[in-house]
Amino acid sequence: MMPINPAVETLARTIYGEARGELVRGKEAVACVIMNRVRRAKQRGGHYWWGATVEEVCRRPYQFSCWNENDPNRDRIVTVGTDNRNFQSCLRIARRALAGTLKDPTAGATHYHAKSVMPPWTKDRTPSATIGNHRFYNSIE
Repeated sequence: MMPINPAVETLARTIYGEARGELVRGKEAVACVIMNRVRRAKQRGGHYWWGATVEEVCRRPYQFSCWNENDPNRDRIVTVGTDNRNFQSCLRIARRALAGTLKDPTAGATHYHAKSVMPPWTKDRTPSATIGNHRFYNSIE
């Protein structure tokens, strides 16, 4: 088996950790948030507080909870193998996102949260999209 590109693998593991229970469109939306953050960093001269590469954006502490050391999802995303059909779907989405062929259903969102919670940063903000179990926002900065 050929090795997986590190950016593809990190993005796919993040999608799996954050949205494995979602339909394809929900997984794609999470991928788009990450790619929108990378794009935004490039627009700002190649850096931004959340990082400038897929790997930096995904692994920035406390941005995507599945990567937090104490998160129960962490072990799942680290150990899931390419034989897992759900992870295979995440890999396909990650490859499309990195190739620039994934349509963004979030209207440029850089943030999201589960519908079951209301983080303080959402106060007085209207979501740009609601997809599956998540609300997406493009007006956070």
